[in-house]
Amino acid sequence: MTSYAIKNNIKSIRELNNYTQYYMAEELGITQAGYCKLEKGKTDLSFAKLEKIAQILECTVETILNFDHKGYVNSFKQVKNNESIHHQNSNVMKLYEDKIQLLELLLNKTDLELKLYKTKYGRL
Repeated sequence: MTSYAIKNNIKSIRELNNYTQYYMAEELGITQAGYCKLEKGKTDLSFAKLEKIAQILECTVETILNFDHKGYVNSFKQVKNNESIHHQNSNVMKLYEDKIQLLELLLNKTDLELKLYKTKYGRL
């Protein structure tokens, strides 16, 4: 695996975690410019620093080394599809709950009208 690929994987995982370069730099105890150089390959990356980066990114060194962009995108698509199905089910459930609420309101209104009718005209 090339140094460029490793640094590209680090950047991808960092972005997936919504971490900024500034955050990473602070956690590593370096400047943001220093971290930027590290991601761009202008600074050598020691194994110790790679371990620390993995710890910050909450993954293993192996995850960084073997990160598969295509595999991640495919798994994300599957999760997205599952979320879409869940979202559709949630919408159906919400419509069902709204319908029940409306029917309860109509039932209460009918009960009230029936009581008013009985009061005004006596028992049926």
